[in-house]
Order: sequence, then structure tokens, then C-alpha cells
Amino acid sequence: MTMLLSQEQELLRDSAAAFLAQEAPVAQQRRLRDARVEQGFDTPLWQQMVEMGWPVAVLPESHQGLDVGYLGIGAVFEAIGRNLSAQPLLSQAVLAPELLIRAGSAAQQAQWLPLLANGQARLALALEDSSGQYPAHRSGTLAERTASGWSLCGEKSFVLDGVGAKGFMVLAVSEEGVPGLWLVPADARGVSVSPMRMIDSRNMAHVRFDKVALSSEMALVGRPANRALEEVLDRGRACLAAESLGLLREVFERTVSYLKERVQFDVPIGSFQALQHRAARLYVELELLQSSVLAALEAIDSGSEAQVPALVSLAKAKASDLCERLCNEAIQLHGGIGVTDELDIGLFFKRARVLQRLLGDGIYHRNRFAQLKGF
Repeated sequence: MTMLLSQEQELLRDSAAAFLAQEAPVAQQRRLRDARVEQGFDTPLWQQMVEMGWPVAVLPESHQGLDVGYLGIGAVFEAIGRNLSAQPLLSQAVLAPELLIRAGSAAQQAQWLPLLANGQARLALALEDSSGQYPAHRSGTLAERTASGWSLCGEKSFVLDGVGAKGFMVLAVSEEGVPGLWLVPADARGVSVSPMRMIDSRNMAHVRFDKVALSSEMALVGRPANRALEEVLDRGRACLAAESLGLLREVFERTVSYLKERVQFDVPIGSFQALQHRAARLYVELELLQSSVLAALEAIDSGSEAQVPALVSLAKAKASDLCERLCNEAIQLHGGIGVTDELDIGLFFKRARVLQRLLGDGIYHRNRFAQLKGF
């Protein structure tokens, strides 16, 4: 595996890095947090990202996408992590359109894919039940057959970008326990949405479905729910691992710079061998994470579907573990100032804690990797 970016992917990477550093830096995330913006991102800025083609970056040309591959979009997510840029890219460019392509009908694709591409509407994946149990394939949300169709009852928590979404792609089980996916409009009778206050100040929602009437046109039946979901979630996990990589590299570099600048006993504390050893170990872990992330992204691009689950779980497990370890080390190496709000390290720490658990934490993905390898 060469793991080299194409010219088109390099252009996307460089333009994303420059744009986000200028228009969506860490300072903007602080402003969004302080203003308590419910949707968690700036709408005009998101529209600029739409105009740059990011929501259709990985979609195939047959669906009017740019088809730059996951190595390309992974570079964008790495830049997002470095800048703590708040945007709904994961849900709108990966989870929703990929699930529509795999499980949606031609009518559903024709209705929703153009809306996602031009930023006129957003869809949110409603996966986890209110218990927070993961994985959520044994959903407690029930789609019960009625005389006129089906009735949906249940609650979903940690719905990514759920506040302001025009519809929800809901995982529910039938009375026989068979999982299924439903595309439910947000304004349907019986749907109620409330924001969840997360430590990273991003858009998360709690959604309640109270006897929501479902019709056959709302079912996503292109592929079995479990198969379609796992394929899509693995792509989302790879992107989260790439975002984690960018965030952790930025935290590491800021910490090393601080070690070189902070003077104690008339010398920079970075001259102390014990601190150098701690930094060196973190550097090695970052390099291992980068290799894992690139391998997962390239496996997706090459169509090696048999290898994707294990490589993605390897990358996500490493990313989740390092989100905890490296950020903890960064806080400690900064000393007392590391726990103050005035220092941006705290914002990175909080985002890392959420990334650590999104779509499965390290424990889940280590177990999944072991099972995939026959242990």
C-alpha cells in the first residue's frame, strides 16, 4: 500500500487546511461555546464549505459526487481536528449520504441527496437509545405494525447534528426483533427534539418518537439494516480517527512548544530528560496512529471491504486510547495553567473526550478487532 495522496486529494487537503485555519480556528469554537449556539456551528461558514464541495467529496460520480476518496476527506477531517472547527461534515458528507446510497430507495435518494449536497437540509442518524448502550443494534426503539402501516415509539440520545435536522434516519426493531431503518421527517407528529449539552459544545440531540405514524415509503430497505449500518459506521469511524489524529498532533505540538518556552530553575523545562522521555513516547504513539488511520482510509478507497472493519477498529481503538492518554499528559505537562479556561488546551481536551466515545470507544473496538481476528 502506497498511502500517497493523488494531486486532487492534495489540493483538497491544502485548501481545507488554509480555509479552516483562516475561517474556523479554535477562537471561533470558543465564540460558539460562549454564545451557546444550539446547532453548534456557524451557518454561513457551513454554506461556504458546501460551496467548496465538501458534502459530496466522497460520493461517487454517479450520484453527482467528486469521488476524491476517503484519503482525501480524511485529510479534511485531520485539518478539522487541528482547528477544532465546528461543522456537520461527518453527518452530512458521510453518514447520511452513504446510508442513503446503500439502503435508500431511488425516490429517497432523489429527494434527499441534492438537499444534502447544496446544504438546504440536514439528516441525522438516530442510532443510540437513551440508555447510551453501544452498539445499538439491539435497539429498544420499536416499529410496531398497525392497521395503516407502522407506529414508531422510543427515544434516541447522542444524535449527532440532530438539532435543526429536517429528518432522522432511525434504527428501530420490529415486534419480531428484526432491525430496520426508517427515514422520519423532523416535523412528523410525535417527534420531539431537545438539545443535549455536551462538554465540547457541539450539536447533539435527544429525540423522542411517540407513536409516530410510518408508511412503507419511509423505510430504508436497500440492504439489511445491520450490513448497511456497519459499512457506513466504519466510514464514519475512520473519519473520526482522522479528526482525532489532527487534534492530537496539534495538542502535541502546542505542548512541545510550551516545554521549550516554560522556564523553571533558570532553564526551559523541556531540557529535563524525564519530560523529554514522556514527549518521545507520545510522538511514537502518534506515528503509529497515523499509520493505522491511513491504512483504514486506503482500505476503504481500494474497495477491500473484507479488511475495512478490522483496520477501522484498529485505528479507532488507537485514536480513542490516545485521546485520553495524550490529552491527560498535555494537561499535566502544562502544569496549573493547563486546567484554566484561558488556555486552548482545555478545549482540545473536551473535544477529545467526545471523540474518544463517538461510534464506539477503545474497549468496544478492541473487542471487535479481536472477534474479527478470531479470538
